[in-house]
Amino acid sequence: MQRLVILLIILFCSSCRGQVSKMNGVSFVASPQEINENHITPVVAINANWAAVMPFGFIKNLEEPSVRFNITRQWWGERADGAKRTIELLNQKGIQVMLKPQIWVWRGEFTGDIAMNSEEDWNTFEDSYEAFILLYAQVAEEMKAPLLCIGTELHTFVQKRPAFWEQLIAKVRTVYSGKLTYAENWDQFANVPFWEQLDYVGIDAYFPVSESKTPTIEELRKGWQPHKKNISQLQSKVDRAVLFTEYGYRSVHYTGREPWHANRIEGDVNLQAQNNALTALYQEFWNESWFAGGFLWKWYHNHEQSGGNENNRFTIQNKPAEEIIKKCYADGQE
Repeated sequence: MQRLVILLIILFCSSCRGQVSKMNGVSFVASPQEINENHITPVVAINANWAAVMPFGFIKNLEEPSVRFNITRQWWGERADGAKRTIELLNQKGIQVMLKPQIWVWRGEFTGDIAMNSEEDWNTFEDSYEAFILLYAQVAEEMKAPLLCIGTELHTFVQKRPAFWEQLIAKVRTVYSGKLTYAENWDQFANVPFWEQLDYVGIDAYFPVSESKTPTIEELRKGWQPHKKNISQLQSKVDRAVLFTEYGYRSVHYTGREPWHANRIEGDVNLQAQNNALTALYQEFWNESWFAGGFLWKWYHNHEQSGGNENNRFTIQNKPAEEIIKKCYADGQE
């Protein structure tokens, strides 16, 4: 097993050497309690140079027109004060930040299905969402975060209300001087009407790439080809670098079949499938000049208690894939 991991690392990194300025990022999960610099050290240890900090707003259901955010009932890391402190700690270790405020719908319903029932409700929802984003635009400016993501997987909202998004982007730019992106789901990224108003095309890259239980690297790379063609065509059309605002695979059987699934199944742990899927993604994208990098989903603050070889979730922590990421992120900064 050890020899196989070493071989994978060599293959994985061979296509990454010499790449400069990629965003080698992790999605840093908000902590329930205040964290300190010791919680950042493991991020540094895998040679990440970026992290996504993700405060949250909440709505009760897909038709609820009010976003609740920055309230005491939320976790520390989900509020503005926690986000600021997390950014500060990351910056102290030399890690740049994409601030990525997100909405969570109670019971985990998909944010892309959020839709109001009336014009009045749409207006109320837009006012609430705008206040949410403008708060974190101000936080990003105050903390000198170089990148702000103005939304995540909201395709119905985006496609039904394009005028709102155009004016939101304009308002954000009056209070925030950094770069902007938006994170659209893998199956809807081509339908975003405002990419040219932003600085990066942001994609949550959970593309289906294999039907196999333990897909090989070659099979996975072949599975990427139609998706990569579509991404490249859009990139050429809008003339913006592509950023994987989220990417990752679970350490589970059939990880490449429906990579977006976060269902709570037990067992079916497949560390090799995760290794192969990550390796294929890097070999396909990290050498492309039009590709800006990505943010691995996801990374927990309590590193020692996270992941492990019996864990079938997305995190690479304390799994063989952690060493693969560490090596490639290091080579990607040479």
